[in-house]
Amino acid sequence: MVDGLARCGWARFGWDSRTADWTEAAREAGLKALHDPALAHWYDCENTWFIGVDALPNDISGALAGRALEGPAIDALRDSFGPLPPLHPAQLSVIFPGYPKPRRGESAQGFRYRLNRDAAHVDGVLAEGAARRRFVREPHAWVLGLPLTDSSPEAAPMVVWEGSHKIMAAAFRKVFDGHPPAYWGDVDVTEVYQAARRAVFESCARVIVHARPGEAYLVHRLALHGVAPWQGPEAPGRMIAYFRPEVSGGGMSAWLDGI
Repeated sequence: MVDGLARCGWARFGWDSRTADWTEAAREAGLKALHDPALAHWYDCENTWFIGVDALPNDISGALAGRALEGPAIDALRDSFGPLPPLHPAQLSVIFPGYPKPRRGESAQGFRYRLNRDAAHVDGVLAEGAARRRFVREPHAWVLGLPLTDSSPEAAPMVVWEGSHKIMAAAFRKVFDGHPPAYWGDVDVTEVYQAARRAVFESCARVIVHARPGEAYLVHRLALHGVAPWQGPEAPGRMIAYFRPEVSGGGMSAWLDGI
């Protein structure tokens, strides 16, 4: 596994011309997506966040507008995990000055968590129903971030709690113990998940993950991460593309492997 990913829960990769080439095409596509009426529903948090799920028109290899998705991060993924799984259309996450504002339907408690704890979460652990019970519905393989605009580290960066993937893995193993992996997605993990987050906040360093166009970063699938409030200068906004493919082969048990 990528050294930083296994040890800290995240890893950053320096500038590479192949990544920069893809980034240029993705930024052009992203600017079009921001003005596409069919995607207008992705504006939230009082228009301070364009969530942009599946908003970029890449193919299953990640290629976009004839530009292949390549670079040191992709090389590292192939070396660690083998061929890339089929990729979904990338998320286009764009944050604007003033973030965060309350999200549509968000409770006061939920907004306080967004404001004070960066809406920290593990991807794929979804809150369902009026009671907001948590289930692991989308077991991701990894999270790949590709900045598309040059922004300051204070412009609502991603934040990661280093080492949190180990605490979260132990918590999930505990709650899944005695349940066949095929049924893990139906196990209510709410209390264990919330307790593990509290343990992470108490014991893990919160670090800012910042990169520029042509660079990239990987976040471990079990790492607790979020988005910090915008504290940078007024600017057009910061734009990042994200890939989060689900684990391929091994099912839910593979999701917990390698920790």
